[in-house]
Amino acid sequence: MRVLPDIGPAPFVRALAGHGDRPAVITADGRLSYAELAARVEALTARLGATRRLVLLAGANRVEELVAYLAALAGGHPLLLVPGDSEAATAELTRAYDPDVVIRRRDGDLVVDERRPGTRHELHPELALLLSTSGSTGSPKLVRLSSANLQANAESIAAYLDIRATDRAATTLPLHYCYGLSVVNSHLLRGAALILTGLSVADRCFWELFRAERGTTLAGVPYTFDLLDRVSFDRMRLPHLRYLTQAGGRLDPQRVARYAALGRRQGWRLFVMYGQTEATARMAYLPPELAERRPEAIGVPIPGGSFRLRPLPEHPGPDTGELVYTGPNVMLGYAERPTDLALGRTITELCTGDVARRAPDGLHEIVGRAGGFVKIFGLRIDPRQVEERLRRGGVEAYCVGGDRELVVAAAGGHRPDRVRRLAAAAAGLPARAVRAHVLAELPRLDNGKPDLAAIRALAAPPPATAAGGAGEAQLCRLYAELLDQPEVSADQSFVDLGGDSLSYVETSVRLEELLGDLPVDWHTRPIRDLARPEPARPARRRMLETSVALRAFAIVAIVGSHIPVFTVKGGAHLLLAVAGFNFARFQLTAAPRRERVRAALRGTGRLVLPSVAWIALAGALTGDYTLTNVLLLNSVLGPHDGATEWQFWFIEALVYILLTSTALIAVPVVDRIERRHPFGLPLALAALGLVTRYDLPGLAAYGLVPDALTVGWLFALGWAAARANRTAQRVVVTAAAALTVPGLFGQPYREAFVVAGFALLIWVPRLPGRPVVNRVAAALAGSSLYIYLIHWQVLPVVGPWSRWLALAVSLAIGVGAAAGARRLTRALARRRSAGAADGQRAGDDPHLEPLRRRPRAPVQLVRLRGGEAHPDLATAGDAHEG
Repeated sequence: MRVLPDIGPAPFVRALAGHGDRPAVITADGRLSYAELAARVEALTARLGATRRLVLLAGANRVEELVAYLAALAGGHPLLLVPGDSEAATAELTRAYDPDVVIRRRDGDLVVDERRPGTRHELHPELALLLSTSGSTGSPKLVRLSSANLQANAESIAAYLDIRATDRAATTLPLHYCYGLSVVNSHLLRGAALILTGLSVADRCFWELFRAERGTTLAGVPYTFDLLDRVSFDRMRLPHLRYLTQAGGRLDPQRVARYAALGRRQGWRLFVMYGQTEATARMAYLPPELAERRPEAIGVPIPGGSFRLRPLPEHPGPDTGELVYTGPNVMLGYAERPTDLALGRTITELCTGDVARRAPDGLHEIVGRAGGFVKIFGLRIDPRQVEERLRRGGVEAYCVGGDRELVVAAAGGHRPDRVRRLAAAAAGLPARAVRAHVLAELPRLDNGKPDLAAIRALAAPPPATAAGGAGEAQLCRLYAELLDQPEVSADQSFVDLGGDSLSYVETSVRLEELLGDLPVDWHTRPIRDLARPEPARPARRRMLETSVALRAFAIVAIVGSHIPVFTVKGGAHLLLAVAGFNFARFQLTAAPRRERVRAALRGTGRLVLPSVAWIALAGALTGDYTLTNVLLLNSVLGPHDGATEWQFWFIEALVYILLTSTALIAVPVVDRIERRHPFGLPLALAALGLVTRYDLPGLAAYGLVPDALTVGWLFALGWAAARANRTAQRVVVTAAAALTVPGLFGQPYREAFVVAGFALLIWVPRLPGRPVVNRVAAALAGSSLYIYLIHWQVLPVVGPWSRWLALAVSLAIGVGAAAGARRLTRALARRRSAGAADGQRAGDDPHLEPLRRRPRAPVQLVRLRGGEAHPDLATAGDAHEG
């Protein structure tokens, strides 16, 4: 095989030793100077030999892999760079291209496998690097890059970022990804240092390393910025940070403006960039001073590059067309087979496939995809435009087109039917032509780009159960029964399926009967992780959730004290804390703000509707209740002189508190504060609630104060208890309860009962129990709302005969009523699903579909990060005894 001469490596690789003793690589284990790095590169270059060979490297953010990358370039060996954590990609590309040398890890060590002394390939003299395109990692279609490409792009990036020898850039992106590789090349070009790490920005150890080594630069794709928000990046003190860069996909303009403003306040700059693997990495950047004013733009071409707009029939006008880039960093061309490695330059400009608009200020904006259209029912659909429309509606999603449907993968706690309707409207398709999947996280490749193959795989609906054994099938059926879901996948969790505090009680007890003791976080784990191939061994002892035990004990104590057969007061006030605890646990998920608000309102409705219906019925039969009782307005409008006016004070107070809390999280700034300060916000609300708890304004002197104002701080403390993840935080909440509850009633034993229950809730997540006891507790806790409502009518009828019998009848009828309500709810859900299916069958003709009313679609298999939930709505209260 004829081997053509090499034209030499990129100058930045040859110049490594010239930077002397300056730090080149910094890791958690130590440092490597440029001189030391150059020596290691030289040693491996010598081992690879003078004959040019095709080298495959399984890349990773480690020193040895970095040395191997530079050694291949220094020796003039065309390098095929693949992800080191993907055995499948390595195997596929090894099979497709038959490299002469394979460098990869085996048993933790980097091994150089020289498969032959020479080469069987014809390698073009300009060929230096082979990378997978952004969406095709593992695909045999590769981008062919030259040393001149690498050098030119590194120089352009270093110029507009003003990279200095004193900079220290963290490797937040993988080495095999062109963006991550451009960070390496551009900093080595300027003699700057790399903080080489494979840690995520969500890892505390990453920030410890970054601060300790005085990091100046962070690079991220859009998902990186999701993680930065989660770790409260805006509150971090990073005195040496000079700039952030963003590429790898469109970042929401609002987030661009927010980060640009944050950087302006904190003294660093944000560079939003645009590029493709085919351009080595970068093609455009948005000058930081324009980021707040023009966050939707990709900016201007990088130094040495230029844009033109190719006219498109579907986008008429001189300032809109397909974006075409020209510059020294444009690839040589593609390779799809080994013989393509002999090719030279096959393109001179890059047709990006993006539709762009040139604004009057000279900046370019991406408005769509030229080659991304799909045809469904004869209609041309642009999945990127659908994604943009969904984003405007508050839904973060990726879309791909199938043969007969549009597949949408959305993230967050959205309802799949809403995602389906929004996507159908955006695409102009009938709803039945859209398959919506709501996932815990959007599928991404390890470079942060959409994993389109994974999304396409969603086109075929997964089976209701996976082949993981009878355990999975049985659990799927159980979840479907208890959560009113027609279809359940083994990849879904209790929270994914919309579980709430009511269903949590019954589900946890039923699961323990099947599986034995459950992990504390069982409600967030996929069914697949809970399933066991063998049935649980019978055990006499089981664990019971403390919140469930408190709810069950409190409702018995409340009803028993009202009869009275005993006196154990304070249960309602403790249950307010439990309600706040469950509000944080089930409502304040990672779902978008609007979804959280809708779920909270639905949850409040499940408290209000049964209460209003029962009070209205009881009032019509007995004449005991007024219209203000029925409307849950008695504590506000009165009358305050009746014997029954206080009977539903707890329900009224809880409804007002829930509505107020929902209104708060509906405010965007409060929603952001809650996500960044999940413990601090409820603690602050509790402190604010103490103003009315101690009546500091003196409102009581002017009349009765609504109960929600005097007890709301207990709800907030319960909310804070759920967010107390560290011992110090738990101590703070416990101390707050111990200091503020005394004096509330003037009854020390009653106050001690509330504080003791609070302490159990905070410090003891589960209590030992027995299967029978747990079942009884679950039934009582799950029926507590109905027990509380009904016991007022049981008391005058059965109480004169036997107080203990009155207690037993109240509990039994309440449990039965709750079971009947659940059966009715499930029957209605099945009827709605059946109606939706009939509606779909009636709309099979795509040409007639747009003329009909949009049919309701059956529920799709979904994977939610946070589900529809409600706080502890099955709670009941005792009266104002003191």
